[in-house]
Amino acid sequence: MNQTPDTAAPILVNAAFDSGNIEVLSIDGTRATLAIRRDNQSEFAQWFHFRVSGVAGRELDLAITGLNTSAYPDGWPGYSACVSEDRQLWTRAASDFDRGRDGGTLHIRHRPAGDVVWFAYFAPYSMDRHHDLVSEAAASPGVVHRTLGLSLDGQPIDCLDLGEGPLQVWLYARQHPGESMAEWWMEGALEALTDPADPHGRALRQACTFHIVPNCNPDGSARGHLRTNAVGVNLNREWHEPTAERAPEVLAIRNAMDATGVDFAMDVHGDEAIPAVFLAGFEGIPSLTDAQLAGYQRYRAILDRRTPDFQVRRGYPETRPGQGNLSMSTNQVAERFGAVAMTLEMPFKDNADLPDPLFGWSPERSKLLARECLAALLEWIDTRES
Repeated sequence: MNQTPDTAAPILVNAAFDSGNIEVLSIDGTRATLAIRRDNQSEFAQWFHFRVSGVAGRELDLAITGLNTSAYPDGWPGYSACVSEDRQLWTRAASDFDRGRDGGTLHIRHRPAGDVVWFAYFAPYSMDRHHDLVSEAAASPGVVHRTLGLSLDGQPIDCLDLGEGPLQVWLYARQHPGESMAEWWMEGALEALTDPADPHGRALRQACTFHIVPNCNPDGSARGHLRTNAVGVNLNREWHEPTAERAPEVLAIRNAMDATGVDFAMDVHGDEAIPAVFLAGFEGIPSLTDAQLAGYQRYRAILDRRTPDFQVRRGYPETRPGQGNLSMSTNQVAERFGAVAMTLEMPFKDNADLPDPLFGWSPERSKLLARECLAALLEWIDTRES
């Protein structure tokens, strides 16, 4: 029997699922006033992920309010929300930000084709997809899976080891769980490294031993947090003295690093405000050497030459000599191991140098960037050895 949708019925907004986050303040027909729930035991709020049903092809008018007190209010001007009807293809919905409306409001207008639609701060990377990624990589020839430890909610901290070369390379992502582009990057990296036909992957497996942690913060990911773990701790401020009570995730990863040593490390993130891909280094660590800094600068220059999605003009200011924050992973790893370490940042918005109004920065571009980062690493090794 055919059913005619009720075009006057109010929509239903729900976020009771993996990585869901929204509070419903009011609904009037196809209009909804919403707010972002803060991370547990924390003031951080920026990540949202919710679905709207009962749409019946009508135009939605959604207002996410109170954003002037979000974690990064500069992240909203010029930002467009991600939207999907099949949870596979994520595009951008028409969005604008008004600082003067209801404490700062992101206004989203969208007319879906079907009756159910999902919105998110960035294309989500679910815990189910994480486990699929781990299982597929672990089943690949030459890959060893390890559980480095457990999170506070009891989730495993997965690590994938591969390669037989002398250079110890650590790649890790999603210390800040809302930065889901970081795990899309990891998917691209693992696909390249486990593909027997990929020439860069084959050469890198000969030159390096990789230790890859696709998701450092599974609790925050599942809970719909932006930046913290189950008890509101920012993991990227715990690397100087991690404890089992506050940050068992960092303690497990750092202990594993102590066992292998680290020559090269990349900590993969996303930035809310800056519409660009860039690197942040370790210029302020106390034990900085000229050779260490030159190694970082050479890698950055190689990546800048290899892909137009990367640039060196925008980014964070360099830390003054001796002022490096050793609670942050890049500084701690560089100081602790004498490694060439770095933080890779991708945008939540779009790449202003190569804008894509339909998709913005996307999972696909994150995965392609991972391949370029690995190709740059191989070139960096070759020039290092010569």
